[in-house]
Amino acid sequence: MRVSTFELWRDRRGRVSALRIVALVLLLFPLAKALVDAGAIAHGARPLNDLIHRAGFWTLVLLGVTLAITPFRRIGRYGNLIDVRRMIGVGTFCYAAAHLALYIADQGYDLAKVVHEITHRVYLIIGIIAWIGLAALAATSTDTMMRRLGGLRWRRLHQAIYVIALLALIHYFQQTKADVTVPIFVAGLFGWLIAYRAMAWWQDRNELSTLSLFALAIIVAALTFAGEAIGIAIEFHISPLRVLATAFDFDIGIRPGWEVLAAGIAVTVLDFVRSRWGTRVARSRPVAAE
Repeated sequence: MRVSTFELWRDRRGRVSALRIVALVLLLFPLAKALVDAGAIAHGARPLNDLIHRAGFWTLVLLGVTLAITPFRRIGRYGNLIDVRRMIGVGTFCYAAAHLALYIADQGYDLAKVVHEITHRVYLIIGIIAWIGLAALAATSTDTMMRRLGGLRWRRLHQAIYVIALLALIHYFQQTKADVTVPIFVAGLFGWLIAYRAMAWWQDRNELSTLSLFALAIIVAALTFAGEAIGIAIEFHISPLRVLATAFDFDIGIRPGWEVLAAGIAVTVLDFVRSRWGTRVARSRPVAAE
């Protein structure tokens, strides 16, 4: 059966894929949420600016989901996840394209002004570099481009996603005016995704042990606490230790470090359960007669 390019709910064999349907729902969720919030957006002070930030935020979220495919297909013992990585990656660029298009609309479609703003503001320079990088990855995501570039060159090009993710995070931080709790939490999750790959490379293993994942959760959470404390200390000219001292004061809120730790431990528990469940399933299978 030949599958149409637009039949995104079908896998390569032409079968309806529940996984692809879930991925499509994920990609369409931000649009659905914007429609539900249309009234509030329209009556806001700057509707286009609201949409710009929404598109940018979901670009970052989907970029994180794309990066999460590799570790979670290993941790969850679900190799089929790789089937939706390209779809989510292209969807990420679509939201990035909407982010830029909305910004151009907000500038009254004055392209000269847009170019001037982008080339004279640091956070916009960083953002447009990340955008160009995403565009290059989206343009080379097809099987045809993979064959033209060759496997090695294609992989090297697409490893730029790590740099793009870093630039996108910096762009996100620079647009946050007051409360940086969410950006710090997001940065902690991205840190875990990169640290997972670094630890797997260092241990020269495709999969990390449950103990390694637990250690990774502790390390990344500690770095999140430290990063937040240093950032706040620099901004407000106080000692980082004073900031760290508030980590256990839950009356003023739960710090991003705890949320990153909770996410890391949840992944560790998932790995433990899947490894034990997989072993039991394997043991329960009848042995074929020789």
